[in-house]
Amino acid sequence: MLQLTRPIAFFDLETTGLDKVRDRIVELAVLKIMPDGSQKRMNQRINPEMPIPKQSTEIHKITDEDVKDMPTFKSIAHELRNFLSDCDFGGYNSNYFDIPVLAEEFARVKVDFSIEGRKFVDVQAVFHKQEPRDLKAAYKFYCGKDLMKAHSAEADITATYEILLAQLERYEDLKNDVNFLHNYTVRNNKQVDLAGLIVRNDANVEVFNFGRYKTQPVAEVFKKDGGYYNWMMQGDFAEYTKKVITEIRLRSMNDK
Repeated sequence: MLQLTRPIAFFDLETTGLDKVRDRIVELAVLKIMPDGSQKRMNQRINPEMPIPKQSTEIHKITDEDVKDMPTFKSIAHELRNFLSDCDFGGYNSNYFDIPVLAEEFARVKVDFSIEGRKFVDVQAVFHKQEPRDLKAAYKFYCGKDLMKAHSAEADITATYEILLAQLERYEDLKNDVNFLHNYTVRNNKQVDLAGLIVRNDANVEVFNFGRYKTQPVAEVFKKDGGYYNWMMQGDFAEYTKKVITEIRLRSMNDK
C-alpha cells in the first residue's frame, strides 16, 4: 500500500486535443487514495462546448454525440474542486499535461484552484527514468497485463496506480513516500505557474523565466513597467499564468 499522510488523487483526462490552453476536457476520471488505503472514485464525461476533432476521437473514441448531453466543466467545477481540495496529485504525464489542462479549465470558469503546497507524483517520470516506454508498455512490463482499454480515462488511472505500486516494489532506490516521489518526478520544483513562465530564484522570489525581463522579480517589473502586466493579461497566455501574476501584483501592491 502507498504510504500517505494525506490523500493523493490519481487522475486522467481525455481532451479535444493537446493544446493545454485552448483544448477542453471531454472525460475525466479520478482515483482518490486515502491514507488508510481506501479508495474513492469520480468518473465524468464532459461537454467541452466545442467540436471534438476527428483525430482526437480516433484516439479516445469519444464523439460529439457522446458528450452533447453531458454536463459542462463549469457545472461540475465546484464539486470537483471540493473532491480534490485535500489531495496531492498523481498521474501519467500529469505534470506536463493533465494538471495544466485541469488548472486552465478551473481558471476559465473562475473557480479558484491552487497548486500551492501540493505534491505531484508523475508515474511517467519514474518510468522514463527507469524504463523509457509508454503507458501500455509500462503496464505490461510492471504488471504483466495487457491494457485492454487504453485511452479510457478510468482504465488509464487504474493502470497508472497499479504501475506505481509495482515500481515501488521493483526499484530499491524509490521510497514509498509522496514527498520523495514528488521530488523524483517533478520537472521543475521552482515552477510557480504550470507553464513554467514564472519560477522562484535561489532567494525564493518569483521571477520571469522568459522574455526581456527573464530572471527579474515579477513584482518589481510590474512596478516599473505596468504595461507589461497588461500585455500579459491581454496576450495568449494560460489563464492559470494570468491568475498567478495577478496574485503577485496584488500582493506587491498590498505590501506598499
